[in-house]
Amino acid sequence: MGVTCVSQMPVAEGKSVQQTVELLTRKLELLGAEKQGTFCVDCETYHTAASTMGSQGQAGKLMYVMHNSEYPLSCFALFENGPCLIADANFDVLMVKLKGFFQNAKANKIETRGTRYQYCDFLVKVGTVTMGPSARGISVEVEYGPCVVASDCWNLLLEFLQSFLGSHNPGAPAVFGNRHDGVYGPADTMAQYMELFNKIRKQQQVVD
Repeated sequence: MGVTCVSQMPVAEGKSVQQTVELLTRKLELLGAEKQGTFCVDCETYHTAASTMGSQGQAGKLMYVMHNSEYPLSCFALFENGPCLIADANFDVLMVKLKGFFQNAKANKIETRGTRYQYCDFLVKVGTVTMGPSARGISVEVEYGPCVVASDCWNLLLEFLQSFLGSHNPGAPAVFGNRHDGVYGPADTMAQYMELFNKIRKQQQVVD
């Protein structure tokens, strides 16, 4: 894999989420991008069980258990402001056994699904973010395959993003600040999806 940027695309004025997704995919196809199947990234939230909280009763840390169809044999566990654990797909079974320590925040599952497109050295994924039955937003992931160091290709990634996102400027993902000159890996992509999902959850809470 190369270096990836994950961003949220605002819903076009007067359009629905689905209509905006169709506009984006049409733009990609006009550029000459070719469909390369589908993708899915999902995230379930776990919170520290009451029995494991400190004596002051402070809220426990959240942990996000995530899957990405690009890595079907892996499961990613990310802690808030903490490390990312990459485990095999059976990690979900382990979480059930750890319910005395971590409890699933029911009705909090969020995922994005959509179509993968290949355009020259770029892999583009435009997805509809859903919580429950409702569409909540749009995710756009762009991967530049030939490079593995974020600082070497960020300007190129940004230029390509703006070629079909228009005036919307996603800005450099927070994870680039930590690993700007390091070798980029799958955990960096999942950290970006975690940030995106949390942002959409907060926006939804404001709307509610």
